[in-house]
Amino acid sequence: MTKIAFPQMGDYHIPASYLLSHVFPNDQIIKAPKITSKTIEIGTKYSPEFVCTPFKYTLGTMIESLEQGADILIQMGGGCRYGYYAELQEQILKDLGYKCKIINLVTKGETNFKRINNLLKQINPKYSKLKTIYYTFVTLKMVKYMDIIDNYIRENIGFEQIEGSFESLKEEMLVEFSHIKNFRHLYRTYQKYLKKFHKLKTHKPDNRLKIGIIGELYTIMEPFSNYYLEKSLAKHHIEIKRFTNVHYLLIEKAKEYKKIKKYAKNYFKYNMGADASDNIARCKYLCQKNYDGIIHIKSSFCTPEIGAMPIISKIANQYQKPVLFFSFDSATSQTGVETRLEAFYDMLEMRKEK
Repeated sequence: MTKIAFPQMGDYHIPASYLLSHVFPNDQIIKAPKITSKTIEIGTKYSPEFVCTPFKYTLGTMIESLEQGADILIQMGGGCRYGYYAELQEQILKDLGYKCKIINLVTKGETNFKRINNLLKQINPKYSKLKTIYYTFVTLKMVKYMDIIDNYIRENIGFEQIEGSFESLKEEMLVEFSHIKNFRHLYRTYQKYLKKFHKLKTHKPDNRLKIGIIGELYTIMEPFSNYYLEKSLAKHHIEIKRFTNVHYLLIEKAKEYKKIKKYAKNYFKYNMGADASDNIARCKYLCQKNYDGIIHIKSSFCTPEIGAMPIISKIANQYQKPVLFFSFDSATSQTGVETRLEAFYDMLEMRKEK
């Protein structure tokens, strides 16, 4: 029996496990251990020093998965240099003595279905294409529903009347999502929980603070890598806006680029790579929508975001909006992050009062 694993990123292990368990029903899907400081320590130890932080996180989760018995690792590269990392990670793992195969489904930010078909055959030559297509669409719809719910949670969790009500309901929903049978079952489950979330009691004052979060995709979507930034903001009763999620990256991003380029044409002429162009446009949007502040987060050595930062600062200055930059790596101090957040929050409160 083949044991398949993949790197952890937020709650997206739910749809990923769902899809793989239906595509390869006779194989074992190993859930990567939850990311901890030990994961980062392992990944950092065996990574090149100046490689970006997501490389270290994913390498750490890969090693932990291999220690649990995995023999095939599935990776999805991004639209930046991370798209070339699977080969390097595979070589590092082989040098460490691990016998495994890495299947990189998306490389250089591109998806080639003929190539993916050949890769899946390497896992199981007899896998069903029809079942794979069907459950891929179910999974994509599941991801979309998860992201819609997450957006609602971000806007409201800071104002919940019963502490923990949003998180506990979300955990309940994810358990049900993992046992979905078909499209109809998924839709009914989504509608049920959407109503439940809207029924949760909240109190949102008119003068509430609103903050937009932009930045590099992995650091935004994996809570441990940004030290649970959104939770920290919610504790201060702040409404949060975040754009990046898996549904956007897989389905919407390519279609939206022309609109984004036109919207922010005064600030860039060429695609800056990864999410940098998107974040410049999002900064302008947040300023025009009168958000109280903007937080830009990235992993250390993320070249596209480094290029975007001066432009984001320029836009924020033009609209007189405060922007806070965070760069996260394995040596980032949680205390330092919280201290800077507290200062940013206090400054926004004072501006609001004036």
